[in-house]
Amino acid sequence: MPSLINLKEISKVYGREEATTYALREIDLSIDRGEFVSIMGSSGSGKSTAMNIIGCLDTPTSGSYRFEGVDVNALDRNQKALLRRHYIGFVFQGFNLLGRTSALENVELPLIYRQLPPTKRRKMALEALEKVGLEQVVHHTPAQLSGGQQQRVAIARAIVTNPLLLLADEPTGNLDSIKSQEIMELLKRINEHNGITIVMVTHEAEMAAFTHRRIYFRDGEVQSRFEKGNR
Repeated sequence: MPSLINLKEISKVYGREEATTYALREIDLSIDRGEFVSIMGSSGSGKSTAMNIIGCLDTPTSGSYRFEGVDVNALDRNQKALLRRHYIGFVFQGFNLLGRTSALENVELPLIYRQLPPTKRRKMALEALEKVGLEQVVHHTPAQLSGGQQQRVAIARAIVTNPLLLLADEPTGNLDSIKSQEIMELLKRINEHNGITIVMVTHEAEMAAFTHRRIYFRDGEVQSRFEKGNR
């Protein structure tokens, strides 16, 4: 069975000739279904570029990217948008919630893009909010929620479509240590109970310790990989 994510000799180059900058240099990376992986590295190491390519938000200059065996490079813009919509969920450091919209309506948003009927999408959104422990605040707006609660709403929005892959970009970056631990426990539970593959960019070793595998980037290359048992 092919890996869920398979990057082969992926490079990302900006500029030309003397002004050429390599964001990624022929990296090879495979991630299997059900893994919880952290990608680490300093600013400019290439980790965010790799995340954007995996999430079909950017395209490589060269190399091969396969998602569930499908050649992503061969897809056009609309096909990539459909891949993101149906198979990938995103969680960002800044939450990216609609400010004047309730938690429930924020979580419903991906289902609106799928053109699901209101009754069905409300049911699915409520179930997702229950999974992250927010069933009591479904009608609260982001301003009425703590930072940790806002990130839980963002996670509920990301998993409401039951994606194959969840991409989390510094998901605890705006949270204190206690809330960060809670979010990591939640992500670990989602990975184990729902079987969703998670790839997380982080610079915090304490957060990376929750993952099965740590991959370190440096100067656009995969420098090292560490595996560990479940925390």
